[in-house]
Amino acid sequence: MNSSKSPGLAGFGILKNTTCHTEKKISVFFSIIFMTVGILSNSLAIAILMKAYQRFRQKSKASFLLLASGLVITDLFGHLINGAIAVFVYASDKDWIRFNQSNILCSVFGICMVFFGLCPLFLGSVMAVERCIGVTKPIFHSTKMTSKHVKMMLTMVCLFAVLIALLPILRFRAYQIQASRTWCFYKTERVEDWEDRFYLLLFSCLGLLALAISFLCNAVTGITLLRVKFKSQQRQGRSHHFEMIIQLLAIMCVSCICWSPFLVTMARIGINASRSKETCETILFALRMATWNQILDPWVYILLRKAVLKNLYKITRGCCGMHIINLHMWELSSIKNSLKVAAISESPVSSKQINLQPLSSTGQ
Repeated sequence: MNSSKSPGLAGFGILKNTTCHTEKKISVFFSIIFMTVGILSNSLAIAILMKAYQRFRQKSKASFLLLASGLVITDLFGHLINGAIAVFVYASDKDWIRFNQSNILCSVFGICMVFFGLCPLFLGSVMAVERCIGVTKPIFHSTKMTSKHVKMMLTMVCLFAVLIALLPILRFRAYQIQASRTWCFYKTERVEDWEDRFYLLLFSCLGLLALAISFLCNAVTGITLLRVKFKSQQRQGRSHHFEMIIQLLAIMCVSCICWSPFLVTMARIGINASRSKETCETILFALRMATWNQILDPWVYILLRKAVLKNLYKITRGCCGMHIINLHMWELSSIKNSLKVAAISESPVSSKQINLQPLSSTGQ
């Protein structure tokens, strides 16, 4: 059966001979638990981010909060839509032939899996780029990275992810029911056609590229902040830049740990094609690892906030009975003033004033 040319029967051939079995009661239970925890966590993170956006109106932090809110909202809808479809499939005893005659549900499921998989990775990389620009080029960031531009970036990222998700449908290539009969994705069994391989490689390469961009930009941002910190001797200001970079590093680590197995697995299947030795259990385990990313992302904003970390520091300091970390170092307060100095030094007007000062002093 050529499932690529028969959308109405796509993937049904695999249902007759599957070697990947899941326990129905346990799978339904965990699916409901993961979906509930994910929805509650992301809802709490959205409330925290919105409250922070209303309280702090600095341009340097407002754009980051908008992007972070977009990431958490995407994770929320990912849990809500994908989780609801997965629970329905489990509750229907995975009988796709009965409720998926026209392949509409599998197509919707596959589109959502691709979109809600790539979109958070793209948003994480965009957040890393935004922070890198905000720290290394503060004048450009303050003039160009307005709320309007950030919203346009969010829209473009979402539209690009939608295009990637709809690409097989536009090419009349149906999404496939996977061997576990619990989810739909690109064709991963007996991959022989170049186009099926292309979709797998495109998905994995875009995801790995987003992780690489996040790593590079976060490294540049972190090094820049540390250099500014060590050079500056002032102790006034706020630590919101370090708070944001800590959150970005946590998001990057969570994404790398959760998504790397699935992205690498899809890349290996796309490269090896029909010679691939990836088992159904391996793919399913990698998928569940990727699902944890949407659960852990909101907890980065819930736990890695300045107020929470300060309280944890005070508790640890009280329990240990000693000064582990200097409170001035914890405040990291010189960042704001040092960034102001960097911004002033880049301004041509300020450089002229600085050059005129020695002349005036010599004249006196």
